Amino acid sequence: MNIGLYFGSFNPIHIGHLIIANHIIDHSDIDKIWFVVSPHNPLKDSHSLLNEYDRLHLVELAIQDNRKFRASNVEFHLPKPSFTIDTLTYLSEKFPLEKFSVIMGSDSYQNIHRWKNFEQLLAQYALLVYKRPGFEVTELKSPNVTVLEAPMLDISATYIRRQIKESKSVQYILPDAVRAYIEENAYYK
Repeated sequence: MNIGLYFGSFNPIHIGHLIIANHIIDHSDIDKIWFVVSPHNPLKDSHSLLNEYDRLHLVELAIQDNRKFRASNVEFHLPKPSFTIDTLTYLSEKFPLEKFSVIMGSDSYQNIHRWKNFEQLLAQYALLVYKRPGFEVTELKSPNVTVLEAPMLDISATYIRRQIKESKSVQYILPDAVRAYIEENAYYK
C-alpha cells in the first residue's frame, strides 16, 4: 500500500488541508493519507501552537468520515524537534511492507535544502508537491519528485487563528466539527 504522509502542525486543520488530501487521493497512486501531526516544526516558531494532543483530536474530528484518511501521532514519541527523515526511517522500519511518500506544498519544497538529510529524503522517498500560490517549482531536485496541480486556496492557519482571536467567523473554512470543538474549548482566543 502506498501511504502519503501529510506532515503539518495542523494548527488548526482546515478545509484547505482536506481539499488537498482528497485531490491527491484522486490524482495520484496514493492509497491512504496519514495526517502526521508535528509537535514542533524545527523551521517554525512554536509559541502559538495549540497542545499537540488537542491538534491531533481536531484532525481526528476533521477526517472521521473518510476511511482513506488517518490521524498519526507518530512524531509525539520521537525525539524533538521532529525531522521528516527520522520519521520516515522509523515508519519504514516499523511497516516494512508499506511504501511511504511525502506530501508537501511548493512553499515547503522551495526550502527542502534546509531540511535534515534532504539528499537522503529525495533519493529514497517519493515526494508529491502540490503547487501553492506564489511558490513556483522551477527545478526538480530528484526524479522522485512529482508536481501536482491542485485546487489553490489561499487559506492559512495563521489567518484562521487571527479570525478566532478577533471573534470573527471561521464558518466554511473549518469543518463544522472542528469549528464547534474550537469554540467549545475557547482555543486560539
